[in-house]
Amino acid sequence: MNGHEADSAQRLMGLLFRAHPWHGVPIGDHAPDIVTAYIEIVPTDTVKYEVDKVTGFLKVDRPQRFSNFCPVYYGLIPQTFCGEQVAALFSKRANRHGMVGDGDPLDVCVLTEKTIPHSDILLTALPIGGLSMSDGGEADDKIIAVMKEDAVYGGFRDIADCPLTLLDRLQHYFLTYKHAPGTVQHKVEITSVYGREEALNVIRASHADYRAKFPELESRCPKGRL
Repeated sequence: MNGHEADSAQRLMGLLFRAHPWHGVPIGDHAPDIVTAYIEIVPTDTVKYEVDKVTGFLKVDRPQRFSNFCPVYYGLIPQTFCGEQVAALFSKRANRHGMVGDGDPLDVCVLTEKTIPHSDILLTALPIGGLSMSDGGEADDKIIAVMKEDAVYGGFRDIADCPLTLLDRLQHYFLTYKHAPGTVQHKVEITSVYGREEALNVIRASHADYRAKFPELESRCPKGRL
């Protein structure tokens, strides 16, 4: 099969079958400045959903603890992986040694004034910063982004534009979202809040980690300036 035939076959498969939201959806032609976000959780969800890595379907991870609701639209950036390069950035930023990536796609929190009633959707997002978070000794960064052309948040360009009260709510959620009586707690820590340039570096590193982890999917990754 030549290259043209392979491209045609891939397009046909895309029409006949649902794309895996982690592997089959492009990160975005203008990444890392503009990225695709796959939304797993909306603020009204009382259950935490996450993508099943094998099938690509949303699965129930666990009920949300107590009255702890995610305050934003939360999901993943396709074609990313938190591996060695993401861990190295975290180690340098937080002055920590021996860190590893959590082995998951890069998480993203998307700000929008619109009400989106359900998850399992794609949207276009502009990264403005992130939370430098570790979970059980693993780098677990949370990119903060705004939905493209959003009437309220779409003009934000850096984390300094984000209201402190919203950042406080985000940090509180992630520091407490695994708490429950009688369970062994992961040590979740947010070492800093960073701005847009570091967020772009983390996205670049996670895409490089993805290519290293899944070399067989290299042909699906964009070859742009990322």
